[in-house]
Amino acid sequence: MAARWRRILIIFAAAQVLFVVNTFEEEDVPEEWILLHVVQGQIGAGNYSYLRLNHEGKIVLQMQSLKGDADLYVSDMTLHPSFDEYELQSVTCGQDVVHVPAHFRRPVGIGIYGHPSHLESEFEMKVYYDRTVVQYPFGEASYNPEEMEANQKYSHSTEDESQDEESVFWTILIGILKLILEILF
Repeated sequence: MAARWRRILIIFAAAQVLFVVNTFEEEDVPEEWILLHVVQGQIGAGNYSYLRLNHEGKIVLQMQSLKGDADLYVSDMTLHPSFDEYELQSVTCGQDVVHVPAHFRRPVGIGIYGHPSHLESEFEMKVYYDRTVVQYPFGEASYNPEEMEANQKYSHSTEDESQDEESVFWTILIGILKLILEILF
C-alpha cells in the first residue's frame, strides 16, 4: 500500500515539474520585447495563409506549431511570400522565429505554409516589438541600408546603360555585315 502511494506521489511531483518547465519555456522572452498580437490558426497541407505586418521598427515573429508543421516565410517585396519567393524564413518542426529588421519596407508580407507531411497544421504566432538598441562598433553611419540600396541601384543603372549602348552597336554592326554579305554573294 505504501509503495502505491509513493508511486502516485512521484508521478504527481513529475507532472508538476513538467508543468513548471513548460511554463518557463513558453514565456522565455527578453524584457525589451513588447507583445503586440497573438494569432492562432489552422492551415491545410500544402496551403498558405497570408498576413500583413504594418508595425514599424524591429519586429519578432515567434510561431509555435501546436499540431502538424507550419513554416514561416517573410518578405518586404511581396505580400504573398512562398518557399520560392521570400527574404526571411524559418522552417523548423517546432518553434519558428523570424526577426524582421526595422529597414524592411512596410507592409511586410507573412506567409504561413502547412507542410504536406501533415493533413492539417495548427499554429500560434506571437508578434513582438523589439525595443533593444543595437550599438554599432563603428558608429551608426557605417551601415545605412537605404543608402546602400540607392548606391546599388545607381551602379546597376550605369552598367545597364553601357550594356544597352553595346547592344545597339553590335546590332548595327551585324546588320551592316549581313548587307555586305548579301551584296557579295
